[in-house]
Amino acid sequence: MASIEKRGKNTWRLTVELGTGPNGERLRARKTIKVEDKTLLRAPKKLRDYLEEEWLKFKMEVEVGEYIKPEKMTFASFVDEWREKYAKKKLAPLTLETYLSLLTQHVIPVIGHMRIDTIKPMHLVTLLAEMSRKDGRGKSLSARTQQYVYDVMNNIFQRSVDWKIIPESPLSGIERPRVEKKEPQYYDEEEARQVIAALSKEPLMWRLLILGAMIGGFRRGELLALEWPDVNFDEMTITVSKSISLTKDGQPIVKKPKTKSSIRKVDMPVWYMAEMKQYRNEWEKQKKAATDKWQGGDHQYVFHNMGKPLYHTTPTTWWRRFIERHGLRYIRFHDLRHSAATLLIEAGESLKTIQERLGHSRYQITADIYAHVTRKASREAANKLEKFSPQ
Repeated sequence: MASIEKRGKNTWRLTVELGTGPNGERLRARKTIKVEDKTLLRAPKKLRDYLEEEWLKFKMEVEVGEYIKPEKMTFASFVDEWREKYAKKKLAPLTLETYLSLLTQHVIPVIGHMRIDTIKPMHLVTLLAEMSRKDGRGKSLSARTQQYVYDVMNNIFQRSVDWKIIPESPLSGIERPRVEKKEPQYYDEEEARQVIAALSKEPLMWRLLILGAMIGGFRRGELLALEWPDVNFDEMTITVSKSISLTKDGQPIVKKPKTKSSIRKVDMPVWYMAEMKQYRNEWEKQKKAATDKWQGGDHQYVFHNMGKPLYHTTPTTWWRRFIERHGLRYIRFHDLRHSAATLLIEAGESLKTIQERLGHSRYQITADIYAHVTRKASREAANKLEKFSPQ
């Protein structure tokens, strides 16, 4: 029979009996709930049915081991519960890895020891303010990193509210750190030609990987997950159907691309596909020569290390060193993707085509990112009409 005890004006305590302990003591799990619905409070039968339903749900939570006692639950111990019961199931692997790193470095050392139900908004305001201050080396966390810290704390506190550990998130009402919007970096046509010329002196695999980003507009993870069946030499296309954004314990974490629209088929230049075919022949010879040292198994990863896809950060490291070797202007690896869009805009291509080529989920995303480029192209087009001035 349900054990439900009225404790206050609109609060009840639920008790689930767990038997007896080794010394004969009664073992029980308890939980207090608050009913805010005034209509429900005025209807005794409906209220009783509601409370019994809540007791049954609580009993099931206790029996399957999902109930978390709020007493003495520190923020750090709740993070462990959050990671196992929510984050591992709901978050992308790279997102979870990033969140856990930020928690370990910046949050748990400050509030990890505190009971989660005693954490107040002012504690979090102070934590966020400290992150924006300069450290002993004159540096502070970037605004984007501060946003990530805010996001992971918000996720954790929201789960604690959902699971009835605390009544309200102490982060509610605290503004998310702002990031000054920056225009994406990119190469113009002249700089792109310089990069391509320098790439001609590099191994064919790396040349094609970098050009896949700068000409094809592919994301790093999409390139790492690319396999030969995705390359169609007859149609001159490359199909994106998966992505690798993280390598864990030496194994790639393969998942679907960023969004549904990221699954796409991209037309590539004839010259690029000709080099890709040449590389395919080299790839086949390398696999044959490797014999039992080949680690690709049934997979046919295009950009690889003895058959295994490259470690997820390797292209970024290689790109930085390449730039330094050749004395070129540095932009991030991801900015090569912006370069692909910019080169097409300057060549007169429509934003709709670029949206589909890059796999953006909405046209407005493409328009917002490249607004400054389209404005420049529009101005240059207008300037070409100056010759018709009647003056």
